[in-house]
Amino acid sequence: MSYRVQYTNQAEDGLKPLSAAQIRTFKNAVDSSIGRDPYSSGSSQVGNDRDRREATVSGVFVRYTVSAGVLVVTVTRTVAW
Repeated sequence: MSYRVQYTNQAEDGLKPLSAAQIRTFKNAVDSSIGRDPYSSGSSQVGNDRDRREATVSGVFVRYTVSAGVLVVTVTRTVAW
């Protein structure tokens, strides 16, 4: 089972330091890791909410929310350098 991954505008803005090729590589890595298993993939729970998570994928810090009932992961923040 895989999750649809969507990005907020703020998350997209966090990717601006990357080239177009690096963004494609990053998003493919997110799809194949977080998109397949958002509760592991090297992620950590944020606070007391199991569905609020953070991880580092392809050198980019990612904060996201899992909506398990509809199989969607919403990336809310990214920090690339």
